[in-house]
Amino acid sequence: MAAQSKTKGLQELFHDTLKDIYFAEKKILATLPKMVKAAQSSDLKAAFEKHRAQTEEHVARLEEVFALTDKKPVGKTCAAIMGITEEGAEIMKDYKGAPALDAGLLAAAQAVEHYEISRYGTLRTWATELGMTEAANLLQMTLSEEEETDAALTVLAESAVNLAAEAA
Repeated sequence: MAAQSKTKGLQELFHDTLKDIYFAEKKILATLPKMVKAAQSSDLKAAFEKHRAQTEEHVARLEEVFALTDKKPVGKTCAAIMGITEEGAEIMKDYKGAPALDAGLLAAAQAVEHYEISRYGTLRTWATELGMTEAANLLQMTLSEEEETDAALTVLAESAVNLAAEAA
């Protein structure tokens, strides 16, 4: 084990993971307008628009967390979100105009939500363990919103979008 890795503790891991989710949220902000445009269902378009507005708030909250740690808000390329958004782009291309397009877009959106829920839950826990109560509270607010979005997407999938794809 290298000497440098022994000096990296939870504080450094927290900061690296914060940079990861910051990059992810910025990538999601850039991707959501394309998903709005591609979606066929007006309810799905509205859900994506709502998430875009929420994501802007999430970025602002992350910037607050960076400020609380006296760090500059910078992103670190997140391979996971790159892969998830690439899958979403493939769905948009491969299913353009098809009955299953919205079901595929919704599934891609939920993959994003599940990634975000995982990251925010971890960051909130670490912030608590590091005694960063204000940061933990900000991260919990975002985590709760991500969970609400995931639940709303599930309702939309089960009540309309998947049925429309199946009926075609």
